[in-house]
Order: sequence, then C-alpha cells, then structure tokens
Amino acid sequence: MTMIKMAVIGLGKMGLHMIHQATQVELSEKVEIVAVCDASEENLTSFASSHPETKTYTDFKQLLDTHAVDLLYIAVPPKYHYAVVMEALKRKIHVFCEKPLANSVEEARAMLKAAEKAGVVHAIHFSMPHEPSVLKLQELIRQETIGEIRKIDLILQFPQWPRAWQQNTWITSREQGGFILEVGIHWIHMIQKVFGAIRVINSQVQFPQNTVECEHEVQAAMELEDGTRIQLNGIAHFAGEERVSMVVYGTEGTIALENWDQLWNGRIGEPLVPVEVNESLSQLPVLKHVIARIQSQPAQIYDFNDGYHAQLVLEALRNSDQS
Repeated sequence: MTMIKMAVIGLGKMGLHMIHQATQVELSEKVEIVAVCDASEENLTSFASSHPETKTYTDFKQLLDTHAVDLLYIAVPPKYHYAVVMEALKRKIHVFCEKPLANSVEEARAMLKAAEKAGVVHAIHFSMPHEPSVLKLQELIRQETIGEIRKIDLILQFPQWPRAWQQNTWITSREQGGFILEVGIHWIHMIQKVFGAIRVINSQVQFPQNTVECEHEVQAAMELEDGTRIQLNGIAHFAGEERVSMVVYGTEGTIALENWDQLWNGRIGEPLVPVEVNESLSQLPVLKHVIARIQSQPAQIYDFNDGYHAQLVLEALRNSDQS
C-alpha cells in the first residue's frame, strides 16, 4: 500500500494534535508527515527540535512547490482557510480542513465548488458524529425511545472566553472567533446529521462595546424541516460552571447530551439517569476516515458540503440581529 504523504499548515493546538495522531501505530504505516508550515519562526524552531526529520516552512506555497503532497491538513485561523485550501485544490491535492470551513458563506460556497471540480477528497474535521455518545444518541432517536421529538435546547455557557487552554490572538475576535463559531459549529453540524437541516428563524447576538471583540451572548430560535423547534441559549463571562449541552424533549421522555459526551435519558415525570455508552464503538480519529477515503476504502467523512451547510446556519445566527 502506497504511503500517503501529508503536510500540515498551522502548528497550533490542532496542528500538533493531528501530527501526534498521524504518528500513532494505527496510522503511522499509512501516512507520513513530510513537511509543516507556520507563520511563527518560534513554533517552527520548537517543532524542529523534536522532529528534525520533517521539513519546516513559513510559506505554504513554497512547501507545496517543494514537496509532492497527497494530503494537506489545514489548521490555521479561519480567515486563512480560503487561500490555503484553494491553492491545494488548484494542485489537485486532497484537503482536510479544520472547522469552520471558511470565514464567510461566500468563501465556503467557492471552496465547495472548487473541491467538487478538483475531484479530490475534501473533508472537514467534524468529530462529534464519530463519538460513541452521539452514536448511542442516534440509536435512541431511531428507536423512538422518547417518542416524537417536541423541542431541542442547545446550551453554550462559558464562564470565561476564551477558555484557559485556548489562548491565541484570534479566538476573541469578532471577525473569526467567538463561541458560536468555535463551539457552536460542532453542535450545529451534529444536529443536522442526526435530526436534519436547520433553519434560523431569528437570532439576537450581544457584543461588547469594543467593536473588535466577539459575542458575549446569543439567543436564537431555529427549527428543523418538520417544524421541530430548536432554542439556542449562549453566554460567556459569568460566575459558574461551563456547560456545553443539548437537551432533546420528546412526547414520552427526554435525552440529554451533557458537556459533549455524557448521555442521560428518562421517561416523563422521572429523573434523568446515565446511559451506558460503549466506548469501543468510537469511530475516531477522523484522520483514519480521510486516509481510508483517499485509499478508496469504506469511510465516513464529512466534506465541504457539510461545512458549507453548517456555515449557512452559523452566519444566519451571527448576522440576524446584532446588538
């Protein structure tokens, strides 16, 4: 089997995480990191000290001009996704991009069209549908464990934003940061995969007086194609605990996915109890699916079409009624 030559653009938390995944036993015989790129010389020097065999660059086009790359993983801030992805697609290189796909709906639409025209694998790093808790959630929904769905609540609560481990120069910016884009997109995509397409009815986003800082609050009403209501409540900067959760109310009970992966279930009038989740059913990491698809093997990836439709919802949430 031919080794896939992979390059990584961006050596932040996600870029380094992906490199670590690629070097694990399961994938190291299938993919080789041939080069990396980052705008920071300091990041490159730090990386080179522990990976002297991997070439480093500050210019991604120079990297692509120098190396025969099969797969490009893009982990730069969102506003740079478009330029890097379009260059890779022009060269017929498979692309694996961090979320959100782009920095606007227009960019996302252009990237989707270019990817389809290039005829390459194009994947977004959407991981929630591969999680065992979400797979179990889907099973419960299919089995109509809680009857017909009445309403869905999506709760995004952050005592501080950015979180302690999330310090960088763009995560708090109104242009490309904020918890709607960074966290909300995971849940929007997952809901669209499990329950169907989302339409934003109205959205109120509260920003601070500082015109460059991201949102502090959001309240939005959305609905599925069948009219099922989705209520989004998000807030940052308060005293309390972080909560990132979804509660699904049915005619016979309730399912809650609390703080990403804690699944609860209960009948009407009874308390919620933990649902046993088989962790061995995990379909992660996403990278293994991307590699399998490139090798024309069975795989479940979420592509630029998924990224585009998530972007439509994100931008409708952010731009509906700003204050």
